[in-house]
Amino acid sequence: MKKIKRPASWLTKKARRGFRGYPIATVAFYGPTADLATKVAVSVVPDARNQPDLLERWFSEGTDIRHDSVIGDKVSSFLRQHRVLSVVVADRIIGCPHEEGIDYPEGKSCPQCPFWAGRDRFTHERIQ
Repeated sequence: MKKIKRPASWLTKKARRGFRGYPIATVAFYGPTADLATKVAVSVVPDARNQPDLLERWFSEGTDIRHDSVIGDKVSSFLRQHRVLSVVVADRIIGCPHEEGIDYPEGKSCPQCPFWAGRDRFTHERIQ
């Protein structure tokens, strides 16, 4: 019987290997709360002299994207396609999946994700 790997654990394992050279992928999870990830954003940094030149996003509807094997396969394929040698993964959900200035006005809180209003996206602590 073939063991099915959970996508988030595969990414964590790849990230634990540390710096293996360029290109580097950054992986960040976003969601309406600190417990539910509905978006993953993956960028690729080609070398030390450049900013990320590729960015791909995947979304889920109400299910935790970190445990979605279909999305995990897409992320894995994206990393292989761009021959990523190193991976950095955020260790928590780092904010709302909606984009300021696109999905809601600049300088405002997302009306769809009240959990994040007045909250630090890295520590999840209240700042207001």
